[in-house]
Amino acid sequence: MVISVIDLGTNTCNLLIAEIASEGKVGHIFYQGSEAVRIGEGGINKGILTKGAFKRAETALLNHIERIKKYSSEEIFAYATSAVRDASNRNEFYKYIKEKTGISLQIISGEREAELIFKGVNFAFGKIPDNSLILDIGGGSNEYIFTFGNQILWKESFPLGMSRVLQKFDISDPITKDEIAEIKEFFLIGHKDLFDNLKWKPVNQLIGCSGAFDTIADLKDGVSAGSVYRITEEIFLSEFVIIYKRIIESTISQRKKMIEMSPFREKMIIPSIILMKFILESFHIKRIIHTGFSLREGVWEELTKRKENV
Repeated sequence: MVISVIDLGTNTCNLLIAEIASEGKVGHIFYQGSEAVRIGEGGINKGILTKGAFKRAETALLNHIERIKKYSSEEIFAYATSAVRDASNRNEFYKYIKEKTGISLQIISGEREAELIFKGVNFAFGKIPDNSLILDIGGGSNEYIFTFGNQILWKESFPLGMSRVLQKFDISDPITKDEIAEIKEFFLIGHKDLFDNLKWKPVNQLIGCSGAFDTIADLKDGVSAGSVYRITEEIFLSEFVIIYKRIIESTISQRKKMIEMSPFREKMIIPSIILMKFILESFHIKRIIHTGFSLREGVWEELTKRKENV
């Protein structure tokens, strides 16, 4: 059985086309890719989706539908996250997408989003290392899941995504030290629950999911943006420090010339990498593991287990 999973995020519309195998086997991945949508642009901090966002989402979904047709997918599962769930005109958006594309979006809560991200990471690792902090950096929200082995000890979604940061702060090119400090203070205040819940807990590694972590891994490996699909890969702290310095001191013009940088990451990578460093330093984390698995693979894992239990 071949299924398609669409994750309509704030910045990207992600697609996974995969097989659900039987008898405990892992099915084959036929396609994994993204379309830039930027549906949070111009409205996310106002709680609305603009007309441009409607159209960009429609275009991305129609492009994905054309890809899906090539693989005889039996069913499409489509999820919308932060920008849509927080929009006052989400019902209008849902109806528009249904009319234009035929896709019925499931608009999920932040808690459900974190749950699916965990399932995707669990699918990648088989057994997640003890005392891991999973982080998925999004355009609208950031999801954190603290685990012990394959058990969730705590999870939460914070509406502090990178689109919100870029629309809140007027960042210089290149960013200044004062602006970095201001953004870190914003993260410190906004992540109070994270610090309250993990204050006395040891965090052995940060597991970074997809998105901006894909870009860090591409920069580490010196490969073209999105050309490598990774299940798990360690990013050594010394490597991260070098990448951080390179990115934080760069201009947009310089980042445009980096083969590892997707066009929609040229601005987003700045607050993203500040957040990564902030979390690493705050919890004294010495190890980073990247995975390309996240929400859409979590849906795949959930459907696979559901089939096994039938």
